[in-house]
Amino acid sequence: MKTPSQKFLERLGLKDSNERDKEEMSAPPGRRDFIRKAGLGGMSLGAFMFSPMEETMAQSTSNVNRNSAPSDLKITDMRYAVVMNGHARCPVIRIDTNQGIYGLGEVRDQGSYRYAMFLKSRILGMNPCSVELIFKRIKQFGFHGRQGGGVCAVEMALWDLAGKAYNVPAYQLIGGKYRDKVRLYADTPQGRDEDDFTARVSKRIDDQGFTFLKMDFGIELLKDVPGTTVNDNFWNIGRQWTNEPMTYGATEHQFTQVQITDKGFDILMERVERVRNKIGYSIPLATDHYGHFDHNNAIRLGKAVEPYRLAWLEDLIPWKFTEQWRQISLAIDTPTTTGEDIYLKEEFIKLCDNHAIDIVHPDLATSGGLLETKKIGDYAEEKGIAMAMHFAGTPISFMANVHCAAATQNFMALEHHSVDLDYWEDLVTTEHTLIEKGFAIVPDTPGLGVELNEDVAKEHLDPENDTYFEPTPEWDQIRSWDRLWS
Repeated sequence: MKTPSQKFLERLGLKDSNERDKEEMSAPPGRRDFIRKAGLGGMSLGAFMFSPMEETMAQSTSNVNRNSAPSDLKITDMRYAVVMNGHARCPVIRIDTNQGIYGLGEVRDQGSYRYAMFLKSRILGMNPCSVELIFKRIKQFGFHGRQGGGVCAVEMALWDLAGKAYNVPAYQLIGGKYRDKVRLYADTPQGRDEDDFTARVSKRIDDQGFTFLKMDFGIELLKDVPGTTVNDNFWNIGRQWTNEPMTYGATEHQFTQVQITDKGFDILMERVERVRNKIGYSIPLATDHYGHFDHNNAIRLGKAVEPYRLAWLEDLIPWKFTEQWRQISLAIDTPTTTGEDIYLKEEFIKLCDNHAIDIVHPDLATSGGLLETKKIGDYAEEKGIAMAMHFAGTPISFMANVHCAAATQNFMALEHHSVDLDYWEDLVTTEHTLIEKGFAIVPDTPGLGVELNEDVAKEHLDPENDTYFEPTPEWDQIRSWDRLWS
């Protein structure tokens, strides 16, 4: 005769634990695994409903992270270490809590650790799991370019912390994942000569497994070549990366009035053709860093490269000139992109609404962090625009990008700028493989899924600031009234 509980479960189409045990023993292996997994973590629904409360609570909470009570978490400290990523300074921050767990974030490469530390006094005592609340409190202190790096570093560290607190990967907290691996794109190495160039490109494709490449070709190649550029008697076109006032590098593109001649275009196209012939047409080839000239020359450049079917032309002019970007994009067939220096979604929305570019290209360490960058991608998707992601930092920021890319549907490819840096992967420890044949593996471990390798990180600290997460009491006190309204 059946017991009342068995009759009740039968009406629900369920079985009690004794019947489940019998079914499991007689079932084939595949079915047996399913029955076990269907038992609410090892407890049948009947047992779950009719067992003593202590047993039920112990079973149902068996996978909860016992090291954290998320609702009681408080931020107690923030410290930093400036790690050298090749020649670039990359400040890594650590946000500590009252429960011993911490989160790691990274100020954008070549940004100042001060951009992040300035925010410490504004987040102490807050619950790090309230990521959007904290983000809205501090986002007024970021700006375009590297100045957004502090807010983004804090936001990264908060998602790392929240993931550890809830025992889930960061991508799960911003909507879940679309993909298990993230496509990467890498720079095309130049080489000392033709043979060296061929060997380096073959390594990128055959050994390292990259399926997407990017190259630079700019008017610095035309320096001291007579008859290739106009107005080079005034500007030093070989100095694109200077930033002193009134230099070529510090002058926005349109205001140099540099022009490229037909002879100059022929030389630049020889460079593009050389790379395209080597890699073929199956592999997408993006381009960047052309020099400082106006949108009219950008249109001429876009038309010149059309036979080579480039993946995109990047940052032809500064991002803020929306109407001129629209003119360029309408005039050429090659896709256009910009965005690595834009802070927050609003300027991306302006570019998308005006159909000024074909691809948005945020750098997560400037654009606002994981959630804001996902919002940028989601908005672009609604406008029929894809998203590629710029990146040039340590594996801490890299993994923040990987989680965001995994959670964003219209994602194309993520830049990997440290392919040839031999110690790059060793800067962190992780339970998963970081990169496998040109793809980043999306981890299922909590938070960002990586921790700093202390020994290796200490070997590569900034020689001008070689402290390693030392106390920072000088940043503890708020010394200004920050509200933007009365």
